[in-house]
Amino acid sequence: MSSFLDKRRAGVLLHITSLPGRGECGDLGREAYNFVNFLHDAGASVWQTLPLGMPHADGSPYQCLSAHAGNPALISIDWLVEKGWLQSSERCTDCHAGHEFGKSCLISKAFYSFQSKAKESEQADFQQFCEAKSVWLDDFALFIAFRNVFAHKSWSQWPEELKQRDPVAIRDASQLLKSVLEGVKFEQYVFFRQWHELKAYAAEKGVLLFGDIPIFVSYDSADVWANRQEFKLNEAGEMDVVAGVPPDYFSDKGQRWGNPHYNWEYQQKNGYKWWLARLESQYEMFDILRIDHFRGFESAWEIPAEEETAINGKWVAAPGRELLQIIQTTFPSLALVAEDLGIITREVEDLRDDFHLPGMKILQFAFDGNNNNPYLPMHYGRNCVVYTGTHDNDTTLGWFDALGGAEKQRVYDYLGWSSMPMPNALMYMAMASVANLAIIPMQDILGLGSADRMNTPGTTEGNWNWRFEWTQLAGDKVNYLSHLIRMFDR
Repeated sequence: MSSFLDKRRAGVLLHITSLPGRGECGDLGREAYNFVNFLHDAGASVWQTLPLGMPHADGSPYQCLSAHAGNPALISIDWLVEKGWLQSSERCTDCHAGHEFGKSCLISKAFYSFQSKAKESEQADFQQFCEAKSVWLDDFALFIAFRNVFAHKSWSQWPEELKQRDPVAIRDASQLLKSVLEGVKFEQYVFFRQWHELKAYAAEKGVLLFGDIPIFVSYDSADVWANRQEFKLNEAGEMDVVAGVPPDYFSDKGQRWGNPHYNWEYQQKNGYKWWLARLESQYEMFDILRIDHFRGFESAWEIPAEEETAINGKWVAAPGRELLQIIQTTFPSLALVAEDLGIITREVEDLRDDFHLPGMKILQFAFDGNNNNPYLPMHYGRNCVVYTGTHDNDTTLGWFDALGGAEKQRVYDYLGWSSMPMPNALMYMAMASVANLAIIPMQDILGLGSADRMNTPGTTEGNWNWRFEWTQLAGDKVNYLSHLIRMFDR
């Protein structure tokens, strides 16, 4: 396995959409490079993001239209102008559908220019990209084209011949939509060109990119439409059971995610080809990769599809040990992190430890008064990743402000003093721990409260929209972060 996680490091959790700048969300342009510079100057060597896929209308990066494709909303329009494929004065006047489609409109204009103005080597590079990614890109382009034709309806609501992927219907549609398909592929080409340029710059600055891979994929995705046999679906292509988690810290009704479960029997027979292709895409993008809901590799919570909540489900075993062995053999230098939060059994811990995967420690979970709480730093080993909180938690300041007096005292008793304000105190605790990697959400570095949290699990509105401004780093915030990194040899 990779040696990236064998030494003490510090990093920052910030999704690309949360970068400052123009437009409705951050992108892979100049501010992304500025953020790499900020990390480098502060002494941090890891940038953790959320999944970079193309989300549905709710904006969740954990429910994407493809397990491979990048989100076109993250594309830097300025980059296209710099390439000479788009005029700086260009604006989208052909549609009024909002930011996502406005940006796609500009990318389409850039593609038209690319076809006549791009260097021969650039056009050859585009064709090579399409060929190299054809295992997923061809189906994804068709999926997006059909989805746009049918007003963003789920593939399960498309005409029967397209829903069932009738070869003749697919062939005819591919010919009819040829220019549209090329445009979708160009979007992906630009996204990956920009991402790999950013990754190369980060490497120059000594910054590792830390990605996130949801263990399940969305039902309404190119993956399920094109690879139906890989999932537990009935003959009509519908789900009888869906994924989620039982009641836990985040929700007393559990979480009904609605994702399809894997047809592990089929995947075992074909050597887990779908999973290996998925990991290959992520391996090219990131130095470190977190497997979200890692416990699903040991067993997953299956909920009858007709249930409105996750309460009435059951655990069903998964062949995670066999899959992880194949992953390690195929990608021996891939650095994996196990998101081992929630209801974790001895079997899940053994699976994590037998493959020497770092687990996660969340300090906001540590202070319930139980001295055996595994999230207390005194119980850590070196092979773990410690967080003040994650994208699903409140900010540390918001969390602390909501505690009662006795609970607040318990936090400071553990520290040994009460003069350090929050969130600095929890940042100090994370950095001082023996965990090899300490990750601090950007909101905690900025000292922000509950109004600036990224996501509230179990809700579908008001999430994923948070962005920061560089002016919020005024004062000693950067100096304090740098001081902690130096003092604790990260």
